[in-house]
Amino acid sequence: MQGFAEDSDKITLPGAGCGPIVPAHDSSAPPLRQQVFDCVRSQGQIPRVDVAKHLNVSPASVSTLVSDLLGAGLLSEVEAPREPGGRGRPPVALAVRPEAGFVVGIKLSDQTHSGVIIDFAGRTVVEASLNRPSLRSEIELLVEEAESLLRLLLDKAGMERAQLSGVGLGVPGIVDHARGMALWSPIIRGTELPIAELMSSRLGLPVQVDNDANLLTLAELWYGAGRGLADFAVITLEYGVGMGLVMDHKLYRGAHSVGMELGHTKVQLDGALCRCGQRGCLEAYVSDYALVREASVALDLHRTASGSAQVILESLYDQAKAGNEAARTIFRRAGRFLSAGIANVINLFDPSLVILSGARMKYDYLYAEDVLAEARALTLNKARALPRIEANAWGDLVWARGAATLALSAASEALVGEAGQ
Repeated sequence: MQGFAEDSDKITLPGAGCGPIVPAHDSSAPPLRQQVFDCVRSQGQIPRVDVAKHLNVSPASVSTLVSDLLGAGLLSEVEAPREPGGRGRPPVALAVRPEAGFVVGIKLSDQTHSGVIIDFAGRTVVEASLNRPSLRSEIELLVEEAESLLRLLLDKAGMERAQLSGVGLGVPGIVDHARGMALWSPIIRGTELPIAELMSSRLGLPVQVDNDANLLTLAELWYGAGRGLADFAVITLEYGVGMGLVMDHKLYRGAHSVGMELGHTKVQLDGALCRCGQRGCLEAYVSDYALVREASVALDLHRTASGSAQVILESLYDQAKAGNEAARTIFRRAGRFLSAGIANVINLFDPSLVILSGARMKYDYLYAEDVLAEARALTLNKARALPRIEANAWGDLVWARGAATLALSAASEALVGEAGQ
């Protein structure tokens, strides 16, 4: 029988046995020192003995590693809250030293870039935004704008660039996180651009880059509704449609770091034109520009020099609220396509929670009860419990906070690894 791959692509299997073949000493769990640090950071404050219980290791092992982390200035000892009626010496807990390091998060967008500086404990130090003149531009202009935003953040915080450990960068579009490449982005002219390298060279700091939907998902994992969940999905509704997926408490990106492109799954063959250049994508029916396109045809609302897409969207929403049936039909149609997208995510990944997030959450027509009911109806629901579907209207700066968290994760991993050496 003819196969799908050439001979050179065939996988050689061993002659006997079955099951995964795992390299020696390979483990998905980080080193125990990193686990100790992560445990303390996730709890805020926690005694040594509780760290040992949480990780199911001996107190002696924890004490040795904690000594390394204290000596490196990454952890500190703090007075733990006393139990009601407690006597004697106050208990001692561990906490991350916030001033052990600082990182920057920047979200690049079509109209407004946003940025934050956070400390080593994940707390926001300062935040800022930078308006920009064009929707799509050369990579060189984006690099300049990112540096301008970084300078603005440093000025507001009264900090020097040397105090920073790294930068996390969020970009819309298809991003190869592992290689630091923007393969395609609706806000950048050109393809396969080494954006992390270009930014790092200009900013003078290590740069981690990822798709912006992944970074919003990372924010949910670290600070939001996903903190205690092993798996969940985030669907973002902004100028485009994005998705992030957490599996086993980790962000899942796919084999080539470019998966989860829900907005470019096909819902109508030979359908509406998407900004990616293909037709029939979910994004071409649900996103901002899709709604604006519909409004331009059905309601004769057109963009002018003084009328942006946002103005048209607000007008469309106001008319729908006022009872305009054509405006309601536009939202109803977009909602039905969104229902299909949500159902597809549930059928494919079976997450425990689906979070709808992004600026468009204020348009409640897109996630009204009939939309969510249709999503449930389109899901395989025989003898199974369907996941919760929640809307979370985070502010715009949460995307930048997710980007900062990407940099924080990389910086803390490096510093914790050096502790005790």
